[in-house]
Amino acid sequence: MGIDMAIGLLGGLGLFIYGMKQMSEGLQKTAGKRLRHFLAAMTSKPIMGVGVGTIVTAIIQSSSATTVMVVGFVNAGLMTLFQSIGVIMGANIGTTVTAQLIAFKLGDYAFHAIAIGAFTYLFSKSKKFQYIGQILLGFGLLFLGLETMGDTMEPLKDSVVFVNWMESFAQYPILGILTGIFVTVAIQSSSASFGILLGLVTAGAIHYEAAIPILLGSNIGTTVTAILSAIGANLTAKRAAAAHFLFNVLGAGIMIAFLYIVPDFGSLLENLILNISGIFGQINPSEERLLANTHTFFNVVNTLVWLPFTGFMVYLVKKMLPGEDLTLKRGTTFIDDRMLSTPYVAIDQVKKEIAAMGKISRDMVCESVDGFLSKDGEVIRKIRHHEDIVNEMEEELLHFIQKIPQAQLNDVDIRTLDKYFAVVDDIESIADDADDIAELIENRLENKLKFSSDAQATIQEVYSIICDVLDKTLELIETDDLEIAAEILEAEERLDQMQIQFRQESISRIKGSDKGSCDPNSGIILLELLDDLEHISDQMADIAYSIIEIYEDESTGKDVQEVDVV
Repeated sequence: MGIDMAIGLLGGLGLFIYGMKQMSEGLQKTAGKRLRHFLAAMTSKPIMGVGVGTIVTAIIQSSSATTVMVVGFVNAGLMTLFQSIGVIMGANIGTTVTAQLIAFKLGDYAFHAIAIGAFTYLFSKSKKFQYIGQILLGFGLLFLGLETMGDTMEPLKDSVVFVNWMESFAQYPILGILTGIFVTVAIQSSSASFGILLGLVTAGAIHYEAAIPILLGSNIGTTVTAILSAIGANLTAKRAAAAHFLFNVLGAGIMIAFLYIVPDFGSLLENLILNISGIFGQINPSEERLLANTHTFFNVVNTLVWLPFTGFMVYLVKKMLPGEDLTLKRGTTFIDDRMLSTPYVAIDQVKKEIAAMGKISRDMVCESVDGFLSKDGEVIRKIRHHEDIVNEMEEELLHFIQKIPQAQLNDVDIRTLDKYFAVVDDIESIADDADDIAELIENRLENKLKFSSDAQATIQEVYSIICDVLDKTLELIETDDLEIAAEILEAEERLDQMQIQFRQESISRIKGSDKGSCDPNSGIILLELLDDLEHISDQMADIAYSIIEIYEDESTGKDVQEVDVV
């Protein structure tokens, strides 16, 4: 292979991979939020997992990204090993959608797609049209790269050495399998390795039977990404990566056995795929289409064969990787760097982590006020321990949010990340206020302070409203329901008015308006407690404003229904 051919091949491959990346980003921007909801609907049934894995992989154009995401879910405890195997099986089917797409001979229309896509992407004022333009641009670059590789490799069909080497794959399938593994591992994309293979077929440098072992090898090679992502993960996540490897190797192994044992198995397989293609109206399909159909057929059959044995596969990987998971507890539960390759999923996990952090802060506030009223000194240590946990969660969350790549996100998602910085800070401030209340408990116990029945009633009234609004705030974070945001803001205004009234009453008691009814030291502590509770209500209002601003109207349309905010 000359230097010009090598440059042409690498250039074409670069266009192909970049085009696939652009198309994937455009699709994710368009469908990212729907995919988050789709993934959230995961059930324990393996067949549902297969459906989820297939659809998500078809959209994000990468089985590696899906399986890495699955490893992250398993590592975070959001998905069981049993569930993950179904999704992995579906990812193998989903990646064949890309193969089916690139098997169309659309190279003649590559520049049309690039021109329309680039113009729409760069000059359209509508975000939706920009995303569509990005998809078309990626589509065109993908086929331009594919055609470039095919044209570059065309002289190889006249190379006796190369043709003989390719022919040896049909006689010695293990060589083709190793080649497929090596290429896929090197470029980290089974779709890209399939593109190279399709280029060789288009150029006439390799025929169908010799291409089959390479195709099987690429199926094995794509598991390496998940295996690498599982390094440093917990034992269950490692088992999920092992299940992916086992599933692909077992499927390829059976096919390899047939290639070696059954005479002319390659020809028999070709005739079978031709007949199946005919059923779907593809009479006399091209070799490229035949290869894509084989890819789909192999992964669908492999899934159908192993799907009933999902439980057995779980048993096998547990035997391969025995032991109990002894992973140390972390401050965060839902976020995982493996999810950064699928930013729209990472955002959803950040939301879950923020909700978990909010629940801890909510419990801290309620427990601290309860402890203050009941003079329970045991609460102090607990509150301070939880405050350390919240601080750790804040640090990890903010670092994780900063690492989420924004290139694949739409405007709402980008605003969401920006506002999540503020929300995390507000929740941490609520935890700080709970810690301040714990100090007031300590002060009350040390000085044996007593409070009048009026003062205690004041605390109880404010406390009841605060706890109710804290629950609403958690619900708002989880649902993004702007009607709840309006209720929080209305409650905050009501609390402000109550604070003014209660402060005046407390100051009157301290001054001796109701002589003997209130110890001045107790009155000062009460004022500090009311200040802390007022600050908590302010933080909840800030969270409500942040959520509202995420969905504020855009010039090109409205993201959400209008809600009157009081």
